Amino acid sequence: MQNLTKNAAAVALSLPMTLGLSATALANDMTTKYNLRTPASGMAESLYTLHNFLLIVCLLIFVTVFGVMFYSIYAHRKSKGHKPADFHESTAVEIAWTVVPFLIVVVIGVYATPIVMAQKDTTNADITIKATGYQWKWGYDYLKGEGQGIAFFSTLTTPYEQRINAQPKTLNYLSEVDNPVVVPVGKKIRVVTTANDVIHAWMVPAFGVKQDAIPGFVRDVWFKAERVGTYNGHCAELCGKDHAFMPIVVKVVTPEEYTAWVAQQKAKQAVAGVVETPILQLAQAR
Repeated sequence: MQNLTKNAAAVALSLPMTLGLSATALANDMTTKYNLRTPASGMAESLYTLHNFLLIVCLLIFVTVFGVMFYSIYAHRKSKGHKPADFHESTAVEIAWTVVPFLIVVVIGVYATPIVMAQKDTTNADITIKATGYQWKWGYDYLKGEGQGIAFFSTLTTPYEQRINAQPKTLNYLSEVDNPVVVPVGKKIRVVTTANDVIHAWMVPAFGVKQDAIPGFVRDVWFKAERVGTYNGHCAELCGKDHAFMPIVVKVVTPEEYTAWVAQQKAKQAVAGVVETPILQLAQAR
């Protein structure tokens, strides 16, 4: 079963571009309004290719169905002397509109199944991070791999004045945080999701990942970023009045930069622990 999953993942990440269309060429970054984010992982590349393939299938069905309908209305109109047919059913037509949709569904299923299976394969991750949704921010704990033990909250930093139109909105409006998630490029990252209060969802479109974070449940998803950069996402569940104000920011860095960041974070937490321990001891003594 594990070999089957690995094979499915390999197939999904190497699917050819449908009709020669590149998912990267068709996708755009967050400054555009009408298309998907530029893929930053092999999974996102496969998902965007599947997206484009399904759009083409839908377009072909639309053109075929409405083409036949409008041709029939035009070519068999009453003004040309045509009269309605007197039959009530046609066995050939009944078979055709049953078999053709079935075949379309089969083709879509064969094409999409390897991608879906690859999405679920969270095994052999290099780093595991727990993402906990709160109203309205994210908490991150590095559970396994380099950086294990690091923990922090990630909170929106967009000024309140921008939200009420007292200041001009910046390019990163509602998509900037004080502590982004930092991961190394080219490593498989497993994200374990849960929530503290209501249902949230951890979604980063450029990685092709979206997973609900449900109180009392543990779900997981994975990604492997192929390019260094900063990638944005948002909570994708309506989690309350400030739902729009809990963005997700993932910073992908080189392995060397990641090692340096891990050392910096652990040093910071060590200093914080030294400061907090006497305070906690004093509180317990009281």
